[in-house]
Amino acid sequence: MTESCQTKMVRCDVTLTLSEIQASLGGELVGDGSVAISSIAPLASAEAGQVSFLSQRKYAPLLATTQASALILPLEAAGQYPRAHILTRNPYLYFARVSQLLNPSRVPDPAIHPSVVISPTAKIGRNAVIHAGVVIGDGVVIGDDARIYPNVTIYHDCHIGDRVVLHAGVVIGADGFGNAKDGDAWVKIPQVGRVVMGDDVEVGANTCIDRGALEDTVIGNGVKIDDQIMIGHNCRIGDHTAIAACAGIAGSTIIGKRCLVGGAAMFSGHIEICDDVQISGGSAIIKSIRKPGQYTGVFPSLPHADWLHIAANVRQLDGLAKRVQQLEAQIQSLTAAKTGEPS
Repeated sequence: MTESCQTKMVRCDVTLTLSEIQASLGGELVGDGSVAISSIAPLASAEAGQVSFLSQRKYAPLLATTQASALILPLEAAGQYPRAHILTRNPYLYFARVSQLLNPSRVPDPAIHPSVVISPTAKIGRNAVIHAGVVIGDGVVIGDDARIYPNVTIYHDCHIGDRVVLHAGVVIGADGFGNAKDGDAWVKIPQVGRVVMGDDVEVGANTCIDRGALEDTVIGNGVKIDDQIMIGHNCRIGDHTAIAACAGIAGSTIIGKRCLVGGAAMFSGHIEICDDVQISGGSAIIKSIRKPGQYTGVFPSLPHADWLHIAANVRQLDGLAKRVQQLEAQIQSLTAAKTGEPS
């Protein structure tokens, strides 16, 4: 293995042989293990010194033309490719692991930027990397190996687990949207809960996770949250759930373990989603989901004129339903009169 590192922002440019990759990650090595790999690229654009991967059959024709020095292939491709390659059950996952090896994270020097504001009552774990402009409030606990990017704000008393990644602009623990009506005015309800975040969580740029009103907002272990997502107060997100960009999750929503939430999905508050549910992008979820599976609540796009026609018909559905009920009652009455049976 060879590597070169810069000084102020330490980044190692790594080159590994195929044998070193296989020794670290497993899989079956076929061909010349001394091939040097410095980066990963798609099949169509890969060049010498790069490794590519095949995870979908539709890209198989590119194997004949790719210029990659080596490949990551599924087990069923054994014996079909003459150049050096590694066979594995899950090429896409293997690609992710190789990319981690070849692209270690940059570590600033110093690891905690001088502009960071940290309360004297906060506790920061070992090997934390905290970039410029971060503000960490009173009583905050941050676990080991955390990576916090510029301009993140973590409000008082929130707990952040080990190996958590918070991208730029994330806000953890702002007040939830809690107000009581007093005539025409609103009376603020103090938000006295926290945000409690498990280990190995990643939160995308400009996402907001509100603190609980009375109980905590809880983000489970291994949860992956994309950019520009709103998670309201008292929500609970189960372990290893992934939420794509621009989703909005209203307060007191419970989402189970291993769920997949598509981009721009919306959840009304005080509902519960069971484990192993997939929500299609753009869906509006207004009721609890008790059974695993995929759920979609969005009408496919149409030409504008067609949509206006359908919308006009939708407005009449209530009246049409009442007319159908009336007609059914008339039919039942006529049938009863004809047969002599009571209606």
